[in-house]
Amino acid sequence: MDTRQVVVLRIRQLCKEQGFTTNGISVFSAVSQGTVHDIVSGQTKNPGIVTIKKLCDGFGITLGEFFSTPEFDALEQEIK
Repeated sequence: MDTRQVVVLRIRQLCKEQGFTTNGISVFSAVSQGTVHDIVSGQTKNPGIVTIKKLCDGFGITLGEFFSTPEFDALEQEIK
């Protein structure tokens, strides 16, 4: 799994845990429905930290909480 896939997995996981649809989180995060859809569908290659921060605000979590998962910890270093 690459970083982009783990970001998508985490967003889907948080939506499920908090009872949001991807359209629903767009309302609470002020990220457009199109942008959320593009991220979750894999069309966006790099959603950007500002967008991730807005999504975190919508989920009511910190960036640290977003990235503090076994899936992120297991990612291999991309630059060697």
